[in-house]
Amino acid sequence: MIYEMRTYQVQPGKAGEFLKMYEASGLPIITRYARLIGCWVKETGVLNSTVFIWAYDDFAHRTSQRAQLMQDAGWTAFIPKMLPYLVHQESVFMNPASFSPAK
Repeated sequence: MIYEMRTYQVQPGKAGEFLKMYEASGLPIITRYARLIGCWVKETGVLNSTVFIWAYDDFAHRTSQRAQLMQDAGWTAFIPKMLPYLVHQESVFMNPASFSPAK
């Protein structure tokens, strides 16, 4: 199992609006291709940031699923709706340690 932590920093004051739009329009599409572990809003550090953790079988699975996602007409129509909210985006891949409860 591999986990992807995707952090979206959004325009100040737009986090709530971004999350509503993402939940209504983006989440139903992306969850066809990735398993959502959780979504959090940061209260410290870089503010106005939302963190998603997605699970994949391995990096090859993630690569194939993202390729399928990018071919999904619903997702490609959603991207232009999301972009105006974004200030910065980051993606980090994590492998669980042998004793991690999340594997």
